[in-house]
Amino acid sequence: MKWSLLELKKYQETPLMFEETLDLKSQLIKRDGQIIDLSPVKVKGLMSVDKQGYLLHYQVETTMTLPSTRSLTPVAIPFDFSVDEQFMTPEQFQHRDETIVEEEVLIIEGQTISLDESVADNLLLAIPLQVLTEEEKQGSAMPSGNDWAVLSEEDFANQKEAQAQQVDPRLAKLSELFNESDDDNA
Repeated sequence: MKWSLLELKKYQETPLMFEETLDLKSQLIKRDGQIIDLSPVKVKGLMSVDKQGYLLHYQVETTMTLPSTRSLTPVAIPFDFSVDEQFMTPEQFQHRDETIVEEEVLIIEGQTISLDESVADNLLLAIPLQVLTEEEKQGSAMPSGNDWAVLSEEDFANQKEAQAQQVDPRLAKLSELFNESDDDNA
């Protein structure tokens, strides 16, 4: 869904209300190969227009299927979040108020504002770094295989400490020499 800037000028007095269901599955899978599936995205919000720019506020609801970061098992993750974005034309940006921070403004390239692009970008930003199945969240078992295993940071630290305390068998005989020389001096 796109709005032309000329069309949006009609909504300077009252905000443009919208409620859409977007099919962004193929677009998001192209942009991020880890996405397995995406249900239709329900978007409800408003666009407010004034002399200083265009304020887009909307609520997103959908379910995205991603691989578990531990076992690659598909996990359905529900998304329900709100977004506020401020758009400005290059001319509006040049004459902006000094209280508006540059990083908080999206410059409009062309003559349209695309809801689809905004929703897709914000869905990609909302993907969590760690995706776990319910069993993986409940249990502490980590994946392992032949000659390898995934360790938690705590297990790794404990293992490293145990290795540091263990005496190298090649040096064990040397430590016996020191013990004998201490006994001889006594």
